[in-house]
Amino acid sequence: MKQANSGALVVFGLVLIAGLGGALLARGALYLGMHEGDTLHLLDMALRMGLHGQWPHLDFMTPIGILAIAPIAGLVAMGLGIGTAILWAQVLVALVLLLPLVRMAGSRFGGLWSYVMLGYGVVLCLALVHGLANPAPSVSMHYNRWAWAIVYVVLPLALLPDRGRARPYLDGALIGLGVGALVLIKVTYAAALGPGILVALLVRREWRVLVVAVVAGCAVLAVMTALGGSGFWVAYLTDLLTVAQSETRPAPGGIDFADAVAGPANMPSSILALAVVVLLRMTGRKAEGLALLVLAPGLFYVTWQNFGNDPQWLLLLGAAVFALLRTDQPDSRHAGRLHDAMKIAGVAALALTASSAVNIAYSPIRHLFAEAGNTVPLLSALAGQDDIRVAEKRLYKVDAGVPLDGVGQPFAAYHDRADRKELSRLKGEVLPACELSTGYNAMFETIAADLEAQGHAGSAVLTADLLGSLWMFGDLKPLKGGAPWYYGGAPGLAAADLVVVPLCPTTEKSRATILAALEKSGWRFDELRRTDVYILLRPVRP
Repeated sequence: MKQANSGALVVFGLVLIAGLGGALLARGALYLGMHEGDTLHLLDMALRMGLHGQWPHLDFMTPIGILAIAPIAGLVAMGLGIGTAILWAQVLVALVLLLPLVRMAGSRFGGLWSYVMLGYGVVLCLALVHGLANPAPSVSMHYNRWAWAIVYVVLPLALLPDRGRARPYLDGALIGLGVGALVLIKVTYAAALGPGILVALLVRREWRVLVVAVVAGCAVLAVMTALGGSGFWVAYLTDLLTVAQSETRPAPGGIDFADAVAGPANMPSSILALAVVVLLRMTGRKAEGLALLVLAPGLFYVTWQNFGNDPQWLLLLGAAVFALLRTDQPDSRHAGRLHDAMKIAGVAALALTASSAVNIAYSPIRHLFAEAGNTVPLLSALAGQDDIRVAEKRLYKVDAGVPLDGVGQPFAAYHDRADRKELSRLKGEVLPACELSTGYNAMFETIAADLEAQGHAGSAVLTADLLGSLWMFGDLKPLKGGAPWYYGGAPGLAAADLVVVPLCPTTEKSRATILAALEKSGWRFDELRRTDVYILLRPVRP
């Protein structure tokens, strides 16, 4: 396959961005079908930055990097509604990555594959679903898609030989800038894949590419230090360590790393990756085989770290296999069979990822035809931020999970066999076991309205729960140092005017963990009010 025409690739990419981006923006709002909790997490961060000038890590706790939020927050600061800002941010990210994707696709792939790789990189930026096969529109984990789009630039440039005129300085700059961006989007990608990228460049003796990549990556970090100060990195590292030690969310996918690699869902892809390593070595591609062997654990780890454990690297693996196919095998007696085995491995990789890839690619079109009837704003109280819409029943149908084997309940005889963890305790009082499964808006609006009625408007509130979204549902202010998504400790306590303890939180474990942290803090908490929905406390410094 010859090197693809760069001009044709640019035109193809622009047409794709215009078509899919137009499908996203044509509705005038963002219509969601799932993951409202994850969306509130994103909105909390973006609105803190865009409306209140806060910085992640320095002003609020999160393991998500600043570049995952800044494109959205910047558009909010310019006056766009948060839903429109999310959609336009996706388009802008696709435009920024277009030329790097063109360089990757045109120089490392040929023929149809160059368009496939460019196209998939673009749709990763523009999609409204994180993968898997559930078609409902969602912006959950958008940063994972953006990070994968960058990975689709960086890994082929590092791993595959150039099909045309070598441009080591350009390739090195793209690799270094890409890895630097991964550090500032989700550091897991850079940490997990960095060693494999380094080995790929070393074994292929791409010295100039490596040196330029290191310089470009350091330049990204230097610019970030100039903007945020050295304290930014200390705060970022502190947040990452807090999450790594978190008891409330040890694994996003809910499974052990071993299951993410060798469990029923991902065992075929893991075996396939190792089989490709063997085949590459047998066909004379020893450098690429070694690099993939080093990359594989990182790819497995990133898959485990991402909710849903969807191996988004499979399409890249399949395309790379076809790009590396060659007929001049070292042992002519087996050349044909090895060639066929490589083809089979490539087809298998594409087959394993087909449902996820199609779901991602088609999601902007689905959004164009998303059901708008009986939808309401997700953010019901913030002026100008009503352009994220969700089916009303998903926000206001209140369902909860409660145990039925407690004292005085019908299945109390089985309580000892249930192996339940200790319930949340507030100053020695055991709180009822309950977890809210739907109806986030109903809970937040009820608590916010009651706080305002009691004269607490304008307060900064620490919520003993997973989400710190309460401030977006009433006349309240975001908690400085708080956590939009709770991982551990008592973040924001020093700036909190009030502490709200939901009687039916979104996660019981989060409530129990934060109440235990409050008890250890040495502060006094005076009870101000108790309703059927929450307990209100005033924190008093020791």
